[in-house]
Amino acid sequence: MIFDLSKTQSIANTFIAELRDENIQKDSMRFRKNMERVGEFFAYEISKSLKYTSTEVTTPLGISKCEVLTDQPVLATILRAGLPLQQGLLNIFDKAECCFISAYRKVKKSGDFIIQMDYVSTPDLDSRVLIMADPMLATGQSMVMCCKELINRYKIAELHIVAAIASSEGVAHVRANLPKAKLWLGAIDEEMTSKSYIVPGLGDAGDLAYGEKV
Repeated sequence: MIFDLSKTQSIANTFIAELRDENIQKDSMRFRKNMERVGEFFAYEISKSLKYTSTEVTTPLGISKCEVLTDQPVLATILRAGLPLQQGLLNIFDKAECCFISAYRKVKKSGDFIIQMDYVSTPDLDSRVLIMADPMLATGQSMVMCCKELINRYKIAELHIVAAIASSEGVAHVRANLPKAKLWLGAIDEEMTSKSYIVPGLGDAGDLAYGEKV
């Protein structure tokens, strides 16, 4: 299943547009806030697919029957760029536990790269719904490696993948390697550069949110 936010008309697309805008990007606080807002929209959309339980709530004037979320998902992200997007998800799933993964592109002398994963901090994921957030789904290699690492360790009940911008190549790679995953995407771009940056994309999300790395 693929949910493409750009195919629906909503205020969320305004925030996607601001994330892409090279002038608005100069304000890193605004960039982080817009990414957080996008996470909140995705949390709302994902929440429609989760399980609910009927309960009774006592108000000052009586009893109300309500539907409440049965279990909170676990919210995972790939450091560092994914933190604002994960925070948006956490604003809505505000009782959720979180998982953090350190992974990055290790560039070879030839210019090619491999994905290096150094660190995983996670609660028990057995029989849990996992939402993995990363702002950019470019080649999809980092996402697939991180998800497979968790799938190999735990019996995950359901996997959701969230990205603000994805490439069509990255989507194809994820679908081929994680066929049961549900994808929630802000937009899908068709091109990538030789260095695997999405075009038009938005640039380096981690640098835009937290400053350029050396």
